Amino acid sequence: MTSAPTPTPPATPPKPTWDPRQPVVRPFPLLRPTIRIRLTLLYGGMFLMAGVLLLTIIYLLAADALTQGNQLPFRILNANVETSASCRSLPQGSATNSDTFMNGLRLCMEHQRAMALDGLLKRSLLALLGLAVIAFAFGYAMAGRVLSPLGRMTRTARRVAATDLSRRIELDGPEDELKELSDTFDEMLDRLERAFTAQQRFVANASHELRTPLAINRTLLEVTLSDPGAPPELQQLGKTLLATNERSEQLVEGLLLLARSDNEIVDRKPVDLAEVASRALDQTRSEAQTKGVELRGTRQPAVVQGNGVLLERIALNLVQNAVRYNAPDGWVEVTTEAQPGQAVLVVENTGPVVPAYELDNIFEPFRRLRTERTGSDKGVGLGLSIVRSVARAHGGRITAEPREGGGLIMRVVLPT
Repeated sequence: MTSAPTPTPPATPPKPTWDPRQPVVRPFPLLRPTIRIRLTLLYGGMFLMAGVLLLTIIYLLAADALTQGNQLPFRILNANVETSASCRSLPQGSATNSDTFMNGLRLCMEHQRAMALDGLLKRSLLALLGLAVIAFAFGYAMAGRVLSPLGRMTRTARRVAATDLSRRIELDGPEDELKELSDTFDEMLDRLERAFTAQQRFVANASHELRTPLAINRTLLEVTLSDPGAPPELQQLGKTLLATNERSEQLVEGLLLLARSDNEIVDRKPVDLAEVASRALDQTRSEAQTKGVELRGTRQPAVVQGNGVLLERIALNLVQNAVRYNAPDGWVEVTTEAQPGQAVLVVENTGPVVPAYELDNIFEPFRRLRTERTGSDKGVGLGLSIVRSVARAHGGRITAEPREGGGLIMRVVLPT
């Protein structure tokens, strides 16, 4: 009787070839073709074309005028000639043939004409070069003045991106295209401010309306369970309802935190990721000991500017997921380090093999590996969604990478 073949374990997905720790660097940032540079080149190029055309016309007209003036209206019969160094074509002597003298005089005038045209061309080119420099500088200044409303719009948009929706452009000036664009942008900001205000009001109302009945239910269930005379069936039902109520409270808290963490953090304070990670490990240590998971790692000081409560939520959610979705006798390694311009939090754990094509889905709300909604007692399915939202609100990012042998490497990069 032959034994059944041992099933081979699934192969570990290949590791990605790119390193998410390396920031994206754009080549030659100083040579970025901005609109101001393009307008300057356009103004300067048009001036150069007009200057070259004008110089050509002046040169041709001067050459034509000197050619017409080269015809002598007189004839010299006999003269004593003393030539200068600039005209050696005239014959020397006191008695010179008139035809020979006239030919030499014409050659001398043509030489003087050529010298005059060369001098005119050289001086004109130097003047054109100087005026071109002035034209480019003037074009750059004028382009900056024309585009100053766009710069004002950009600065306002950046302030709005920091959740300061009360900012407005309020551009003054004539009713041109830029003024119309500014007014349209201000109207859009008005609608966005009303929408965000309504959303904040809804979150506040939902927080109160949802927490109050859940708290009442928890209190009633705890009072019922504290009655020593309650029958065992009632106590078992109360425990089941209490667990369901606690899960609903976690879901409500997660949804409210997810709604609040989608916006960029304005009030920032120095926060050490090493301290945040240590607190998260302390809160998860008992659960890790129950599941037999080892907690380890080296945490170096890494200070960022942000909200300490939300950053602690990042570390806590990652460590809790690493403990809950782990292998028997596994481990969780939490490290922090400071890099130039950024701080990095890495949570690595053992566990089942994770296909690379499923990594994007784990950051979506209510999604887990190979499952979509609830049905598990490990959480409510919002942990990684909250982590991604909080990281984005701090201007950072989170990446997931399958590790060899099973498990994940979660890397959070935040600007310092």
